[in-house]
Amino acid sequence: MAGRFLNLFKPLARFIPEVKAPERRVSFNEKLFWTAIALIIYLVMASDACRLYGIQREEEFAPLRIIFASSRGTLMELGIGPIVTAGLILQLLVGSAMIECDMSKPEDRALFTTASKVLAIILTGVQASAYIISGMYGQLLGATAVIVFLQLLAAGIIVMLLDELIQKGWGFGSGISLFIMAGVAQQIFMECFNPSPPVDEYGSAGILVALVQTILSGKPVTGLLLRRNFPSLIGLIATIAAFLIIIYMEGVRVELPLSYAGYRGFRSRYPIKLLYVSNLPVIFASALFANIYFFSYLLWYNFSRPQGGNFWTDLLGWYKLEENQYVPAGGLVYYVTSPGNLSNVITEPLRAFGYLTILVVFCVIFSLTWLEVGGLGPSTVAKQLVNAGMQIPGYRRSGKAVEQILKRYIPAVTVLGGIIVGLIAGLSDFFGVFGSGVGILLSVGIIYQYYEILVRERVAEMYPAFRKIFGG
Repeated sequence: MAGRFLNLFKPLARFIPEVKAPERRVSFNEKLFWTAIALIIYLVMASDACRLYGIQREEEFAPLRIIFASSRGTLMELGIGPIVTAGLILQLLVGSAMIECDMSKPEDRALFTTASKVLAIILTGVQASAYIISGMYGQLLGATAVIVFLQLLAAGIIVMLLDELIQKGWGFGSGISLFIMAGVAQQIFMECFNPSPPVDEYGSAGILVALVQTILSGKPVTGLLLRRNFPSLIGLIATIAAFLIIIYMEGVRVELPLSYAGYRGFRSRYPIKLLYVSNLPVIFASALFANIYFFSYLLWYNFSRPQGGNFWTDLLGWYKLEENQYVPAGGLVYYVTSPGNLSNVITEPLRAFGYLTILVVFCVIFSLTWLEVGGLGPSTVAKQLVNAGMQIPGYRRSGKAVEQILKRYIPAVTVLGGIIVGLIAGLSDFFGVFGSGVGILLSVGIIYQYYEILVRERVAEMYPAFRKIFGG
């Protein structure tokens, strides 16, 4: 049975909107259709055609955008932030045994899902209220404030249902992954092909458009190597390099030989990937930094900016106006946000070093934390292998023996993987990669995941006998 905490959500289950799981096998083409529909709805809600009604202005929160698949001033202002935050909080509580929940039981899984949805709706309301009360949309009063709040709340519920639609078997993968990948792809496309009016002497904001314009005008293309806050040739090269490096790192692994006790001569291998906990550490670290950015800005904007200086809010962060938007200028937030490009790294080396160091340290901390919370530690894996009837050749079939072997690899690989993803994310941002270093890391993992899902689904569609092997 579920713990006392999750049982509190049982009376709310009937009031929470829900997408019913399919009662029949959904075909490959039908899943493709519903996945496309969910993606189209998200893109429309994130476009300028669906801007929030009633707002006078909006602030830019660039560090929040990639992680939360949000879009400035639109119905997707909050993006998937409340859903991701709610899910991570509950998973950490369950994984650390602070909340009792047996995910192998349908009733507990249903209550966990209900609790996630309730918490996501609450966080949507809290974040929407924070945006309105802080004055970031201008002075919203009375009916206008209520309208903006209801728009953000409704958009949050729609995104939650789209994610549930895909996860329950009507589509492929998860809506959260799909929306993050779409946001990163959209940003990379715009930084390559944005045909904007000239932003500098070399032409449009899109680097490939500017490259053509520069060649046609007879100017040297070396001027496009660095363009301050606009996409550059170095950024384009760094983006391609980052994709290739991450794809390579995804394939690096140590394989431990295994044998089955019940089948003599039958051998297998247990792969321990270099990126053992995947991209989760950099997601947690980036989400933490993004929330520091968000709350430091709210506090500074409302308590320090109007009166002049406030020691406590300035300690968390203070901002300066640059190109019609406020950017970090000091305090903790200054060192947990990336300088953004190579030009800024050169002019602010201490900030760059501080950011990279803090990012790597937190990636290692979150890697080691998730090792136990996510059930990926040596003791847990050893128990799973022994229960499956496996053993390491040359060692007796004992959980302790297998655990000792795994302890030689898993903790070291976890720390090394945390350092690598932190360095890739941080250094990629320094070179101005398109879509940000975190965005590239997430997209490669998501694309690889979707590739596996689509191949598996297609094979199962063509050869139904394989469906049992795939568990479908």
